[in-house]
Amino acid sequence: MPTVLIIDDNTTVAVALEVLFSLHDIDAICATSPEQGLAMLDQHAVDLVIQDMNFTADTTSGEEGEALFSEIRKHFPDLPVVLLTAWTHLDTAVNLIKSGAADYLGKPWNDQKLLTTVRNLIELGQTNRALQPRLQRERKQKRELEQKFNLCGLVWNDAATERVLGMACQVARADVPVLITGPNGAGKERIAQIIQANSSVRDGPFVILNCGALPSELIEAELFGTEAGAYTGAGKAREGKFEAADGGTLFLDEIGNLPLAGQMKLLRVLETGRFERLGSNKERQVKVRVLSATNADLQAMIRAGSFRQDLLYRLNVIELHLPPLAERTGDILPLAESFLSDGKSLHPTAQSCLQQYAWPGNVRELKNVLQRACLLAAKNEIMPADLGLPASISWASSDNEPDKEAIERALSKAGGVVAQAAAELGLSRQALYRRMDRLGINRNA
Repeated sequence: MPTVLIIDDNTTVAVALEVLFSLHDIDAICATSPEQGLAMLDQHAVDLVIQDMNFTADTTSGEEGEALFSEIRKHFPDLPVVLLTAWTHLDTAVNLIKSGAADYLGKPWNDQKLLTTVRNLIELGQTNRALQPRLQRERKQKRELEQKFNLCGLVWNDAATERVLGMACQVARADVPVLITGPNGAGKERIAQIIQANSSVRDGPFVILNCGALPSELIEAELFGTEAGAYTGAGKAREGKFEAADGGTLFLDEIGNLPLAGQMKLLRVLETGRFERLGSNKERQVKVRVLSATNADLQAMIRAGSFRQDLLYRLNVIELHLPPLAERTGDILPLAESFLSDGKSLHPTAQSCLQQYAWPGNVRELKNVLQRACLLAAKNEIMPADLGLPASISWASSDNEPDKEAIERALSKAGGVVAQAAAELGLSRQALYRRMDRLGINRNA
């Protein structure tokens, strides 16, 4: 049975709350002063605190409650605290909500609203405690990766990304080809850079060739180089990417675009380290770590006869699959914030819009959207309309914020529970309190 600590100098209030909670399978213990309340927190396992704001007769400033709340947060930072007082000062409420208070209710309270708030917070706290070991483990793993490896400034916070990173760092020192698969714009090139940065050839060159950005007849020349006169316009000899990458890493992006003739030559280089420039019979020897990437279905291309199966076997000794951004939602906001210009910030509703969007263009699209928003936003705080996302993702109201009617509707639907209404509106609690204050909405009505 969950336990609530009530800290209130009015014994009538404490008894009324104790009876209310006992009727709904919630245990309640009571303290009549801040000192007694803090002592009871040291002695009992408590799921939630309901505290008064004033404890001295004829005092209405709320300063005693603020001091008590500060002490609770200092010693029990994850414990939800609901503030309860007959003297409702909205400025005080907003400040304390910003400091981490779970909710702020006025006296006399509505039993159903109070019960709903308490149940929601207890359930949320229990869920967070259940997740805590996993979250702590993930944070520890992230710190270890950042301390042990060069991650080339990668921004991430999603477990799916961390799994790819962990494997990339694990195989980086092995002198084997790696195939990185995933959709366009997901960040495959950055994974290749991380592999290079942690490899035994990290001090060597890192050379990139996008096989999808060149006509098929030029890819071989780019890979293997040319001798003077090898083809019309080849006025002088030129080294290719393999020679440029000797002693380092060659990253072949969009490998599925490599023509069959080039695939055959690439297979030979992977097997022997030997090749000839176009127009030359002289063999050249290189030692190059080859990383490749594709968004294509290479198995389907093999069945269609447009990709060599033996080459795929050589390329994907290790395969790393980087999921689309829509499957790495924990990365969205950290990445978005990393793309903001100095002084710019994201309004909570804009953050919600970013998380709702499917991002078919992945990280590349997210970066473009944020760069555009930073240029066009009239204020430092970026609003949903500044993002240019589909209308179904952003607020329908003309000023991009929920109006009075929308807020009152959300509060009614949530039974007056501000935290629940804020979540419904895509706002933080403090942001909702500010709008209620500005629009003259009485939450206790």
